[in-house]
Amino acid sequence: MYCTHSPEQTFALAQALGTELRAGDTVFLSGDLGTGKSVFARGVAAALDIHEPMASPTFTIMYPYEGRCRLYHFDLYRLEEPEEFYQAGLDEFIGGDGVALVEWPDRADVLPEPRLEVCIERGEGDDDRRLSLAYFAMDDRRPAMEGALAAWREEMPGRMVHRLHGSCARYGERQAERMKADGA
Repeated sequence: MYCTHSPEQTFALAQALGTELRAGDTVFLSGDLGTGKSVFARGVAAALDIHEPMASPTFTIMYPYEGRCRLYHFDLYRLEEPEEFYQAGLDEFIGGDGVALVEWPDRADVLPEPRLEVCIERGEGDDDRRLSLAYFAMDDRRPAMEGALAAWREEMPGRMVHRLHGSCARYGERQAERMKADGA
């Protein structure tokens, strides 16, 4: 679990993480509206030497950026059915020549590897955010990523289990259902 206390800290955390990303990686961003997914995306972009303004691509669904590594920024909020993702050919930008950053990943039925899942939730204060990360097929790079984020690490006391809320919980439930259906 990682904690930030301002949009600037969320940006800095994402920028630190972004230094560890490379072409072919996919980052899923989950969280309720207004939790900082677009701030996180801008931090990753900065780490990839992308300096142009980055608006949320809500109405275009995907927007590509050029930097030291390409970045494909997806906002799938407006998709009504997972099939729309494939019908639009968007799956061709996942796992390819750039980093795919996907906001609202629960709107598409895609589970690429390597993949990092980031869930952003509101914390106690107005600008406080809690970020949880899950790594898939990234075991060799996980220690470096966790090291880059050490400044924001929040230790959970004892064996306390963090409960996910809102869209993060719904996304986790959907992922569990998929894995069960796949026999995992």
